[in-house]
Amino acid sequence: MIPLIFERSVSGRRALTFPRLTEAEREGPLPLPAEYCADEAPDLPEVSELDVIRHYTRLSQQNYSVDTHFYPLGSCTMKYNPRLCEKVAALDGFAGLHPLLPQLRGGAALTQGALEVLWHSGELLNELTGMAGFTLQPMAGAHGELTGMLLIAAYHRARGDTRRTVLIPDSAHGTNPASAAMAGYSIVAVGTDADGNVDLDDFKARLTPDTAAVMLTCPSTLGLFETHVRELADIAHANGTLLYYDGANLNAMMGRARPGDLGFDVVHLNVHKTLGTPHGGGGPGAGPVGVREALLPFLPAPIVTRSADGTFALDYDRPQSIGYIAPFYGNFGVMLRAYAYMLHLGGNGLREAADHAVLNANYLRVRLQEAFDIPYNRICMHEVLLSAGRQHKTGGIRALDFAKGLIDAGFHPPTIYFPLIVHEAMMIEPTETESKATLDAFADALLRLARLAETDPGAFATMPESTHISRVDETRAARSMVLKA
Repeated sequence: MIPLIFERSVSGRRALTFPRLTEAEREGPLPLPAEYCADEAPDLPEVSELDVIRHYTRLSQQNYSVDTHFYPLGSCTMKYNPRLCEKVAALDGFAGLHPLLPQLRGGAALTQGALEVLWHSGELLNELTGMAGFTLQPMAGAHGELTGMLLIAAYHRARGDTRRTVLIPDSAHGTNPASAAMAGYSIVAVGTDADGNVDLDDFKARLTPDTAAVMLTCPSTLGLFETHVRELADIAHANGTLLYYDGANLNAMMGRARPGDLGFDVVHLNVHKTLGTPHGGGGPGAGPVGVREALLPFLPAPIVTRSADGTFALDYDRPQSIGYIAPFYGNFGVMLRAYAYMLHLGGNGLREAADHAVLNANYLRVRLQEAFDIPYNRICMHEVLLSAGRQHKTGGIRALDFAKGLIDAGFHPPTIYFPLIVHEAMMIEPTETESKATLDAFADALLRLARLAETDPGAFATMPESTHISRVDETRAARSMVLKA
């Protein structure tokens, strides 16, 4: 057990000593007001530089990260982040820019490179998705969802339309209904058919003149391509309803299908999943939103424009805009990484990345299909959805037990118990960046655990046994947190 940094504190020990102010400095031409002067030292740990270095180095060695291990979290796309993109984002001309600079007199001339990156990124995303324009302000996937729904609301308001409901499949990301509700809509759930598609009959029954939008994830959270997507789009549009694309899973379609060509009107992208940008632990992220021509006037202000002479500027004169939805221009550093990723791979490379993501998921599907139930056992896309229902029924072993067992095998667990409509769900996303050797090692570990579930299910009770902290009561830990070692 590694003690807290405060528990390492020894009175009088210092890593750095600041010089005391002289009387002349205290009473100089710009004296520090007395109310800003502390009477006693701050309550900080008293440690040496060596204490600090060793403490945080030991903590870092307990981290599980994409840089050290395979991270098969379904729906999260935890893939390798190319160091080329990191270098681009760290360039002084980008990293050193002050976010207020474009708004100062003459500031636009000093930020042409950054403005061009934003403008060109939007153009590339238009080409990738089939949209007419993008805002790069949203700072995460759910933030992009909210932005998209606010755009849809603005579109209907401008038409004098007071539609109040949004249709969302029961397999959707949990943030979809939350985002629509925050935008002022009521949610109507649509069921899933036996093949894992949106149930067309249920969809038609729930679509009414009051339906403002349909929110679809394609491929879906079941890891499947929505085979009825064009029919759904035609039915929705005939009803005056817009189609919203949750782009969390675009990495399975890049270069193969464009949301705009499939009939979607509004698109959000998780570039921190699809385009090689770091993801996890709450961020960083970016969720740019693209729209068809009819929704362009409502995009958040400002947008980057390109003049006839090739210079770039920020356009704030947008009377129908939904306004700012993020500080400044969003997570610029994240978009820089995505921009570098797109330029480096090019169109063919992005298509190849999508092909590899789909190939890897289907390889695992075939290797694991004899040992686990697969609720919708057809060609999947970027992730494969398994169920531990068989093991739970025969030996009481649950998805959570397989997750703990994988930790002992040296692997991060996949996403479990999502989507909610699948019993004992285990969602695995290998991404396009992992080798066959890594996938085989992971599959072998799961197959060994499946055999153990048949021969000695009691062995799971103490897993994991190789970690600093072993099996815990996770519900109790969440409700009765102990925030000290």
